[in-house]
Amino acid sequence: MPAAKQLPKEELDQRVAVLKRFRELLVRQRDKFRQYINVLDKQRSDIEQGDVDALVAHVETEQSMVADIFAVQKVLDPLEDMYRAVYHEAEPEGINELKNTLDELKTEVVKRNTENQALLKQRMDMLRHQIMNINNPYAKKRSVYAENPEPRSLDIKS
Repeated sequence: MPAAKQLPKEELDQRVAVLKRFRELLVRQRDKFRQYINVLDKQRSDIEQGDVDALVAHVETEQSMVADIFAVQKVLDPLEDMYRAVYHEAEPEGINELKNTLDELKTEVVKRNTENQALLKQRMDMLRHQIMNINNPYAKKRSVYAENPEPRSLDIKS
């Protein structure tokens, strides 16, 4: 006789509810990470093209996505503890696969984010170098608005 039939209906319903909610949150987290990878790809192309406005938009989107990921993770962690308490034995099909996919996506996000940071740093260094090499035609001239202008002519008629 299988163990599932020996369990009371309430406990079985609780296990099913925990499993469904846990799976739902894992899928949501996986989708968030996939969206985040897409944003990181677009961000990379904007860094390479030097499109500052699009880059700012991607950074704002990235910040909101990271906040969403952390919000889901806050719910996912206690639910995973409940899931482990309910399922002491082997995990149901699909959960391990979702966890593995989620771990791979997390690794990919970290990798791409690191690449984008390095690319952005390189781009900023290049821009800094270009700014330093700009020839300012007014650099060696005094301003006509300076406080103590040097006298240009001397009136000797008086």
